[in-house]
Amino acid sequence: MFIQTESTPNPATLKFLPGQTVLDAGTADFPNPEAAGKSPLAQRLFAVNGVTGVFFGTDFVTVTKADEIEWDHVKPALLGAIMEHYQSGAPVMGEEASQAAHADHDGPDGEIVVQIKDLLDTRVRPAVAQDGGDITFHGFDRGVVYLHMQGACAGCPSSTLTLKMGIENLLKHYIPEVTEVRPVAV
Repeated sequence: MFIQTESTPNPATLKFLPGQTVLDAGTADFPNPEAAGKSPLAQRLFAVNGVTGVFFGTDFVTVTKADEIEWDHVKPALLGAIMEHYQSGAPVMGEEASQAAHADHDGPDGEIVVQIKDLLDTRVRPAVAQDGGDITFHGFDRGVVYLHMQGACAGCPSSTLTLKMGIENLLKHYIPEVTEVRPVAV
């Protein structure tokens, strides 16, 4: 098994490409070890000293490390953990696990929300996945779109710029009712 790695815009996060499907659909975010209970692979990765976050996409795993830890010290252990997991035949996710998705939105702005989600799915999320992360819709209220940033996007130094200059401008261009985009922690 050959696992490729790619850097991300977030220096604390590295993207691992195992050359196999990680998730059949959706994404899964594990912002701390407690959240990893539903994933045998995430549990293995959190067992490596210095790991502070794990995120799964369809064909990649991103791992976030503590600032005081150097990639040279944890990368070999992470590669080993991923390889051991796939060789074990264990599932990536447990049966009861659910993947991240856009939040439901009940209210008078239903048509606007459908447009927002469509733009996120077709224009934003594929680009963000290339950087090892995901952005999901969390809400829309009085012109403000609330988005949840995951994986490499969470805590990335350039995430504010991406959110304000990229996503906000895109949504405002196509949907005049959008006045601002804000991050939200879940």
